[in-house]
Amino acid sequence: MRRLWCAVVLAVVASTTSAGAQNFPSRPITIIVPTPAGGATDAVARVLAERMRTSLGQPVLVENVAGASGTLGTGRTVRSAPDGYTIVIGGWAFNVLNGAIFTLPYDVAKDFEPVAEVERHAFMIAGKKELAAKDLKELIAWLKANPEQATFGTTGAGGISTVGAVFFQKLSGTKLRLVPYRGLSVAMQDLVAGQIDLMIDFPATVLPLARAGSIKAYAVTANSRLPSAPEIPTAEEAGLPGFQMTSWLAFFAPKGTPKPVIDALNAATVEALADPVVRRRFADLGADIPPREAQTPEALAALQAAEIERWWPIIKAAGIKAN
Repeated sequence: MRRLWCAVVLAVVASTTSAGAQNFPSRPITIIVPTPAGGATDAVARVLAERMRTSLGQPVLVENVAGASGTLGTGRTVRSAPDGYTIVIGGWAFNVLNGAIFTLPYDVAKDFEPVAEVERHAFMIAGKKELAAKDLKELIAWLKANPEQATFGTTGAGGISTVGAVFFQKLSGTKLRLVPYRGLSVAMQDLVAGQIDLMIDFPATVLPLARAGSIKAYAVTANSRLPSAPEIPTAEEAGLPGFQMTSWLAFFAPKGTPKPVIDALNAATVEALADPVVRRRFADLGADIPPREAQTPEALAALQAAEIERWWPIIKAAGIKAN
């Protein structure tokens, strides 16, 4: 009798879950942004939320849950009900790097359901305008001749820029003095002022300053030149083979979210990314939209696994840990 009762309860739960998935969405959806309002991640989420509500027929709200390098907002998503009504805009920093840098109460690979990759962008290696090196080869030669003399602005032990600096040193055979800042914008102010020598930042920030002569742009970290800056070589072209570092953003749902719900969220995301208005706004943000074949949950899962396999050994070998 007890077994029969358990079977009935399980059947009711399964039926309720299935019905909920079929009726999804029936109320507003919240996208958690694990960064403060006004940043690039927040901007991408808000552009997509505005368009996705048309496809989903429900309001799509954005909630900023910032702090601890994105682990607070990401962690809240893990603890949310797996029903599709709470998702997070995660990515390379939050769902790859943080897993190697922090001791987390969740697993970045196992506690989420991939929905779709939504954006990707490279970085640029920038230097103060007073540097004598006219290109990356000359810069690396100078750094090798002057170990630990050049300063490199970062956002601290858990930041993308720190990982980039460590990766740069490893591949170039140089030694830098890393200077932590509260954010890249503050570090860039000091680069313009000539207070630090080098940093890695977003093309949207570096290019206007480089074209105005305020700083130097040495290379882009993508595997090809940027359409918006064809005059800037890739790091590979400029003399640093293997230095490719591309960040990306993606939607993730809590583990156990039903597949029909994931499919509905994915379809709304894909439709938003195909919208000409969204594409123009992404271009204004310096964000590249991944190709259609990369926008599936399966492609996102493969991307995350490959990035973990690539970056975790580099981070752990370098001993990068959160302060």
